[in-house]
Amino acid sequence: MDRKEAVHRYKETPRPAGVYRVLHKPSGRVLVGASTNAAAMLRRIRVQLEMDSHPNRQLQHDWSTAGETGFVFEVVALLDEPDSPTDDITRDLDALHELWREKLLSDSAPTY
Repeated sequence: MDRKEAVHRYKETPRPAGVYRVLHKPSGRVLVGASTNAAAMLRRIRVQLEMDSHPNRQLQHDWSTAGETGFVFEVVALLDEPDSPTDDITRDLDALHELWREKLLSDSAPTY
């Protein structure tokens, strides 16, 4: 397989779209989000926190105080792979996100 074919295969490979959660264990504060590549988004958030550059100042403060051991980073749900790489999964991802927000966040749960 040549480089061009490898790049083409990579671009056609579906990404693991889904819902992720970042939990600050000491306070119980939660960030719930959705992404077309949930695992990559969690890595991005972790790197931003490590570099002291996350835009959510409360989350960044909690990371600076508690460190990595004070957090749980997890993908909580993934969408089924689309039939075609060109299928629009936006509605399905939004619906899954809302479902998990309701499931993970009560009215009194602290959030980011």
